Amino acid sequence: MTQIARTPRQLGEVLRRYRTLAKLSQTQLAAKAGLRQATISQIEGGHGATRVETLCAVLAALDVELTVAPRSKSSAKDIEDIF
Repeated sequence: MTQIARTPRQLGEVLRRYRTLAKLSQTQLAAKAGLRQATISQIEGGHGATRVETLCAVLAALDVELTVAPRSKSSAKDIEDIF
């Protein structure tokens, strides 16, 4: 499943979706990533000050990867409507 995220909030929603598909609680994901549950909550809530290192730990724990690609012509609002 490929997901598009252009804002911290959208990225948080995508990561929450993958966590849920993996049948993990925030606490379980935090343990796998070596983080605190509160950090997972902040990321999923769209907190914009997440360090890249922290994000990489979450991606690895979920066994997903980040792909960078040129923006499509859709607006951020169009993407938000998907969620």
